[in-house]
Amino acid sequence: MSRSRKRTPISPNACASSEKRDKVRANRKFRRVTRERIRADSEAPPDIREVSSVWLFAKDGRHFVRNPVIAARIIRK
Repeated sequence: MSRSRKRTPISPNACASSEKRDKVRANRKFRRVTRERIRADSEAPPDIREVSSVWLFAKDGRHFVRNPVIAARIIRK
């Protein structure tokens, strides 16, 4: 796979390369709160956004790189 490349030069806006840990943490918190509310006979939260916020994640989205020199480095896997 020495010639393997991404199709589009898209890069994250922050130092984090992935949001996996943030998503795992948010879903665990959501499941815990849901279980607690069900045990207390109150209604479960209908949406994960009530429990966590994507604004607190490490990565702040992605952007398209237009500079061809930088894009050549980014598309390299």
